[in-house]
Amino acid sequence: MSVFVLELGMEELPARFLDGLERELTDKFTEALAAAGLRHGALAAASTPRRVALWVQNLAAKAEESEKVVQGPPLRVALDASGGPSKAGEGFARSQGIAFAQTFSLRTDKGEYLAARVRSGGEEAGGLLARICPEIVAGLGFPKRMRWGNGDFTFARPLRWVLALLDAQVLPFSVGGLEAGRLTRGHRVHGPGPFALAEAAEYFGLLEGKGGLILKGGERARLIQEQGERLAEEAGGRVIWKQELLAEVRGLCERPVPLLGGFDPAFLEMPREVLLTSMEHHQKSFGLEDAAGRLLPHFLTVLNMSPRDVGLVRRGWERVLRARLEDARFFWQADLREDFELWLASLDKVIFLAGLGSMADKARRVSRLAAWIAEKTGASELREQAARAGLLSKADLVTRMVGEFDTLQGIMGSIYAARRGETAELAQALAEQYLPAGPDSPLPASPIGAIVSMADKADTLAGCFGLGLMPTGAADPYALRRAALGIARITLERGPRLEISELLAQALAGYGERQWSAPPQEIAARLNDFFCQRLKNYFTGRGAETLLTEAVLAADWSDARAAAARLEALRRFSREADFAEAVLTFKRPANILRRQEEPLDGLFERALLQERAELELARALEETRPLFTQARPAGDKADFDALFAVLRNLKPLVDAFFNEVMVMCEDAALRRNRLNLLRALVDQLRVLADFEALQA
Repeated sequence: MSVFVLELGMEELPARFLDGLERELTDKFTEALAAAGLRHGALAAASTPRRVALWVQNLAAKAEESEKVVQGPPLRVALDASGGPSKAGEGFARSQGIAFAQTFSLRTDKGEYLAARVRSGGEEAGGLLARICPEIVAGLGFPKRMRWGNGDFTFARPLRWVLALLDAQVLPFSVGGLEAGRLTRGHRVHGPGPFALAEAAEYFGLLEGKGGLILKGGERARLIQEQGERLAEEAGGRVIWKQELLAEVRGLCERPVPLLGGFDPAFLEMPREVLLTSMEHHQKSFGLEDAAGRLLPHFLTVLNMSPRDVGLVRRGWERVLRARLEDARFFWQADLREDFELWLASLDKVIFLAGLGSMADKARRVSRLAAWIAEKTGASELREQAARAGLLSKADLVTRMVGEFDTLQGIMGSIYAARRGETAELAQALAEQYLPAGPDSPLPASPIGAIVSMADKADTLAGCFGLGLMPTGAADPYALRRAALGIARITLERGPRLEISELLAQALAGYGERQWSAPPQEIAARLNDFFCQRLKNYFTGRGAETLLTEAVLAADWSDARAAAARLEALRRFSREADFAEAVLTFKRPANILRRQEEPLDGLFERALLQERAELELARALEETRPLFTQARPAGDKADFDALFAVLRNLKPLVDAFFNEVMVMCEDAALRRNRLNLLRALVDQLRVLADFEALQA
């Protein structure tokens, strides 16, 4: 068994490229080796700013051999009148890469055919890899690509060397104008090289020895945390780790060396969020706090080398950070001299989106919509605070601090609101208005925060759909999918019960009379379809079966919490032995009604019921109707398991109806009455699900 190593050396890659590059390289080589029939053991990839490497252990010397019989044209077509090969026969043999004499006659149920035994596999691993490597490297995807020199080859950054070793053998291929070889390079300062590898198995030891670097990102992150915590403990604190920043920092270095620095304690007068953002955003450094969670006048940064004069390097970092903190203090003090009224007036000059007015217009719409949500959800005591929070929600966008650190929008509004005497609940809502920021990010913890977040997102959705700015394919420049998911998550996981279709309609109405891209009714329909699809993605992304989800949402999606409860009850019902039979029974009336052109209201006359089966079905529907009609207003509090149990009792009555009753009889009045009986049944069923959608 062999060891294979591929290393692509290049100019420094952005840290955000590394994880995706490792995954793609691993996936593509796994697929390619499987397709080639080349068995192997562990396969993995790692990267630093200057390289990405892939290694394969226990690689077979040859691809597995296999043989299959390929059927060609009928024998009567493959042979001419004299029994020799016809053009069709010769063409078949040629297509299989064999002589005609190597073909044979294959007897099948449909007659005799010309056939060939075709062997595949058995190719040497070196030859396979020499063909696979340049194809995979050229096909790697990056957010941005570039070309260099006079060539047409593009990559994330210019390639500088390619190492490709199968044990001691250099694989003969070129990519990006570079011939694969056995040379690698180490850290620019602590082991620049180049170094020649005699064997692929020497790769890791050479890089981390003579090369002076740490190849695996996980190991670099571990060292940063271990050494960083030790330095922080010596300073009487602990590091405030941010995983996103840690991932970025580990991708900026090949030899991580944590360094502790300090700053003037006078800067601690500024909010914690401002200090941390200044350290993290500009300096890629971590803050420190004491055991009580108070910020300390220290920071932890990570170097990419071991400096000769640590003190000199530390003073340089401290000098740069001090300049950043001075700027932040200037913005902080300048903002404190102003107030919300000034900021609100300034919002009139800030465009939200062309065609949707200013940010001040948006804030006023969000304010009205937040008040409506509070009233609609029975939280009228929050109405005034929600309206006020909506009005102030965008004010900090024109502050100097947010102008410098845009990631602090909402947070600075919350801080300034608290300092100016607004209630703690309102200040918290301003900080939470942009939550959730993704499928796994935190939700607003406060009721007012949830209300303002929903209002803000619904306003953006309505305005963008009104202008025809809907997401297309992977393009979603206004993050409308994220906005819809945010509303769904708040409603399902924490927020008050609310009909989402009403919320979207109210948001659209909040824009008043406008020249939209389509009639308002059509825009509302598009919004509803879009949101229903987002709910489907939400449920199926959490493991719900697609057919069950579609059946539940087709019946009613707008009350998302009730839909979630019905979906869970339907999932349990679908595990019952008689579920498939129940689906066949209950989708049959819907199929009949779908073919009818005349409108049906579900109101049948008992006097026109003649057959025993239709009388019994009508009686059962009347007896169970209150259970179903009460379920919709009860929402997720309804006992949907009990309603699905009712269906089990209805099923034999529906079966008997179709066995004994002629629905499409000649008597028009009798026929219409029976159709209305079926309409009443289907309407009752749709309280739970659309059984038509359960047909695969």
